[in-house]
Amino acid sequence: MNKIRILIIDDHAIMRMGLASLLSSEPGLEIVGEAEDGGSGIRLAAELKPDVIIMDLIMPGMDGVETTRRITSELDNMNILILTTFGTADGIAYALESGARGAILKNASLDELVSAVRAVAEGKTSVSPEIEQILSETPPVPKLSPRQSEVLESVARGLSNEDISKQLGISVARVREHLSALFAKMGTANRAETVATALRKHLLKI
Repeated sequence: MNKIRILIIDDHAIMRMGLASLLSSEPGLEIVGEAEDGGSGIRLAAELKPDVIIMDLIMPGMDGVETTRRITSELDNMNILILTTFGTADGIAYALESGARGAILKNASLDELVSAVRAVAEGKTSVSPEIEQILSETPPVPKLSPRQSEVLESVARGLSNEDISKQLGISVARVREHLSALFAKMGTANRAETVATALRKHLLKI
């Protein structure tokens, strides 16, 4: 029987080493590569063509969502399993929407992880009950448009509508429209609440 070939993409060296040690000791599993960031992960995925990619969600630079999107859009038949401590719905939901086949929390047992790896390798969906509960209890914020993200970042820096208008080269009225759209998408009532929600849901990189 051919072994399931696994690529690990995680920015924490100890986590990569631990996963590699645990999984390589399991029958039928083989670690073929490790990457510390999204860019090198994409390159190794193209080079090694693994059966399963275990993907961390939160990484500096290119995060797991964008890395997943790039891999699934640029390479054929890539089976990605998200392994994360990130306990909010948004990033997990976006990664699944971007083509990941499964998601599991890092505090899962080895048996749960191995089972998820085998399922994903067969092209099945494998989402742990804990993550299914997170997704059902905390619906993710709809994706923001690039312009809405720019306005959100400007608001987080304390800029006024007039300042944002000058910075982005749009009218003050247009800024207000983007703010109203942000409030509606995030279920918030004002700037402070919007920034607090964005930080809690990891929508801001500040």
